[in-house]
Amino acid sequence: MSIKDIYKVEHIRKQETREWLLYKHYAKKIPQIQHAFGLYVSGVLNGIVTFGKSGNMNNNKMGDFNMLELNRLCINDNQKKNTASFFLSRSLLLLPIPTVVFSYADAEFGHTGYIYQATNFIYTGKDGGAEIYKQGNEHLHSKSFSDKYGRRDKAFAKKCGYKIYKTKGKHRYFYFIGTKKQKKEMLKQLKYPILPYPKGNNKRYNADYKPSIQLRLF
Repeated sequence: MSIKDIYKVEHIRKQETREWLLYKHYAKKIPQIQHAFGLYVSGVLNGIVTFGKSGNMNNNKMGDFNMLELNRLCINDNQKKNTASFFLSRSLLLLPIPTVVFSYADAEFGHTGYIYQATNFIYTGKDGGAEIYKQGNEHLHSKSFSDKYGRRDKAFAKKCGYKIYKTKGKHRYFYFIGTKKQKKEMLKQLKYPILPYPKGNNKRYNADYKPSIQLRLF
């Protein structure tokens, strides 16, 4: 059987992603979600992907085109080869037209973004990294630190017992959904240079958690 005969991709409710995002995905956080899709095998949910508005204002606008961040992708282990790229490709087809999709592969976690390369995303380099405030097991982004204390200056942070380090940055990818004319216009408005795909050994994170079985009748 071919991969498309085994797997089905469907819209799912935001609530159906909760367990996957909090316990299986390495980020352990629920992002802003506007669209969510599920990967089904014989009616059983085996993966989720979510899209939403980014908190990074620099990537929230490209002319009049709708922009969405692919903010989470998570599937169960031991799936057929190329399942992740199949899942992502089918999910992109279900998004509204026209849409600019962008996503990041976090170098801090050893990710290069091969899933985006396999699905023909455009690569535009890495961002400048972020400052992380660390104290014991607590890791706060500079904005989160500011939200907590009302300020983020380094002298104050160190007085509070935090160590500050700079992350390795994130690889940034784009994907255009629309007519040929719309895609051409999107490309004109892209504010980053298009670069060759980066290479490297992807680091796998522990995704052994097994979400409770969620069934859907087709």
